[in-house]
Amino acid sequence: MTTTQTTTDQTTANQPTAFVPTCDLFDRFKDDARYVLPGFRDFGAVTRFTGEVVTVKCLEDNSRVKELLATPGAGRVLVVDGAGSLRCALMGDMIAASAVRNGWAGVVIWGCVRDVAELATLPFGIKALASIPRASTRRDQGLVDVAVELPGAAVRPGDILFADEDGIVLLTPEQAATLK
Repeated sequence: MTTTQTTTDQTTANQPTAFVPTCDLFDRFKDDARYVLPGFRDFGAVTRFTGEVVTVKCLEDNSRVKELLATPGAGRVLVVDGAGSLRCALMGDMIAASAVRNGWAGVVIWGCVRDVAELATLPFGIKALASIPRASTRRDQGLVDVAVELPGAAVRPGDILFADEDGIVLLTPEQAATLK
């Protein structure tokens, strides 16, 4: 798989949303486009991905991340608000491989990942701040499908996320519908 592979997703109306480069989206929507501030790195074999957002808010506990990525993804993107913690990883190779098997398009983690060499081989979009060998401690904590904040952008469940080498842009389902 090449690093420029594109993926498609189903919007809430079950209509395909084709990948559109983030620069083109920003040029089209200007101040109505929400974008995440720089600092995220690519860790998966796929660097361009899009999908409907599912959210998790957790701090150093990946219980909800593991649970969600073990369910059918239907081309969605998991956005994890890990509060930018650099103390432990919220996803590693086994959880990411589960996400691939279950049809998730990608994950954006405001925090860390681990098992970087293995993640790089997976046909999956992964953006995170950094890598660290320390795993999180599972305490069965975390919130699912709540509004979260990434640096520079509010993210709501159901938003449509576009990620590529230039960054991350978020649109409402209504805005994304105008791309068809």
